Amino acid sequence: MRLRWVGAVLLPAAAYYVYLPLPSGVSEPWKLMLLDALFRSFIRASHVAHSLGACHRVHLLNRAITWVEVTDARSSPTVHVTDTALGGVPTRVFQPIGGAELKRGVIYFHGGGWALCSGRMRSYDLISRKMAEDLDAVIMSVDYRLAPEAVFPDQYHDALAASRAFLSAEVLRRYGIDPERLCVSGDSAGGNLAAAVVQELASDPTQTVNFKLQALIYPVLQALDFFTPSYQQNQDVPILYRPLMVQFWLEYLGADSSLAPFLLANNHSSLDQPGISAATRSKLNWTALLPAERRKNFQQVVREKGSGGLLGKVRGLTDVRAAPLLAERDVLGRTPKAYVMTCEFDVLRDDGLMYVSRLRDAGVAVTSDHYEDGFHGCMAFAVPPMMSSVGGRSLNNYIRWLDQNL
Repeated sequence: MRLRWVGAVLLPAAAYYVYLPLPSGVSEPWKLMLLDALFRSFIRASHVAHSLGACHRVHLLNRAITWVEVTDARSSPTVHVTDTALGGVPTRVFQPIGGAELKRGVIYFHGGGWALCSGRMRSYDLISRKMAEDLDAVIMSVDYRLAPEAVFPDQYHDALAASRAFLSAEVLRRYGIDPERLCVSGDSAGGNLAAAVVQELASDPTQTVNFKLQALIYPVLQALDFFTPSYQQNQDVPILYRPLMVQFWLEYLGADSSLAPFLLANNHSSLDQPGISAATRSKLNWTALLPAERRKNFQQVVREKGSGGLLGKVRGLTDVRAAPLLAERDVLGRTPKAYVMTCEFDVLRDDGLMYVSRLRDAGVAVTSDHYEDGFHGCMAFAVPPMMSSVGGRSLNNYIRWLDQNL
């Protein structure tokens, strides 16, 4: 009888904690609710540990993710897997066994807000294996340094060093990779690094071998406007809430987390900030860069007056290495053919869609792959135990595009 009473109390409590009102069009909402409940629990525990002085909030969260997800480098009958380094940066390499003598090559940067996750996580490991098998390609998944120990431009420098090594004659020869069939890719914060790296390398006249393709998965590309339509529409949609993205930016840029309310109010990009020119603002003017169906009836939030000195306290906000959307048109025009995945229920949707517009305006051929039922991070849940429907579709379409274009 007591167990029944306990169950009668705990089950509704658990359901109340897990349940979250979600947009009607999101794919498999109960799976997303369960995932979000787990993630929220880890985040709350990390905040408690941080407030008690036990450890930094990011450390506890990353330890939990590592304990659950990180796997050893295990080869299979079809893919040889090894842990090595590219340009001094830890990297897991997936080499298909047999097949063509010269392989296609993909260097991949994982997501996680520049502070979490690893290419050695089970989800990324399984995705890389599938890519290696389906594409008969060598996949190199890079573990760049993470915040809070590493802050911008450390992660960028790691991604650039790994990419230069990947493109070197020595590495291409060692792994049997075709120098004419190379791609740089990444998701979320990893998509940010991929975009920044490809801009730098495409503009480097000393680079003799370069990427044929860039493939960006729901990339984060700017931190000046946290009131784009997608930030407004999806601010309460898991797993990437609007305040969480701001916290990730502050960690990445080495700024004080107490500045979050100013960024959330767009005070850092007010019209009286002398460090932001009209030309810079035009590069993220979503009223001109987004199609009408994404703008809807949302209004721009541009403050006349903000908080003085914010650009000095949050360095890197206008640095194109941190915010690739702000690159000049001629720089974008030198980058290779692109694939950009976006999801309707993702605060970063408009970062990706604005980048599509700017790339096309610069003369770059772009495939815009948008998922009306997608949410941030969905492709990572194309594998068990989550097995999201939109995750499976997005992963298969991403690999199909690489197969057709690489």
